[in-house]
Amino acid sequence: MATEPIVPSRIIPAGAPLPPRAPEPGEAPPWRTPPPAPPAPPAKPPPADWHRMPPPPPDPQPIAVRVTVDMVYPDPEPEPSRWERIWSWLTGLARPWQICAALTSAMLPIPFTGYSAGTTWAYTVSEARDGFGVPYGYGLALVPLLIVGRVFLRTRRTLPLVALAITLVGVTGAIDLFDPVTALTGVRP
Repeated sequence: MATEPIVPSRIIPAGAPLPPRAPEPGEAPPWRTPPPAPPAPPAKPPPADWHRMPPPPPDPQPIAVRVTVDMVYPDPEPEPSRWERIWSWLTGLARPWQICAALTSAMLPIPFTGYSAGTTWAYTVSEARDGFGVPYGYGLALVPLLIVGRVFLRTRRTLPLVALAITLVGVTGAIDLFDPVTALTGVRP
């Protein structure tokens, strides 16, 4: 229990008369000050000068619109160099890692022989050229090259690319420097 005495000034302000009855629920107590009145509406603007006439509108004039456009052409892209064109062509055929893997596989020595698949094929083509004749050497070198090249262009896989690298190395066994001279002049060494 509270030991403090009840002071009526805590409930009803000092100097206010006691109300005749208790306030109803939701009703404001009579000793509370009423809320302030709403502000007055703003004053009306003074009446317009009705006796003055507005200025007459200007005479209609033709409207001329002039547009100037300065054409600025962008700088043309520089032409790619020869090596950039070759590189983009090669990377368009295969990814660089595929090309490196194919060339490495074609030139990697076969175990227990000491020769790579490319040099073995070049030796075979060279023996065919020497034993059977120049057309047979070129035929044995170029026909597999064309077949493997066509397969690679259809599939774009690494294994046909390895075979293409092997046959490219093999073409060197069929080539002789006197072949262009012989083809042009007919003179044989």
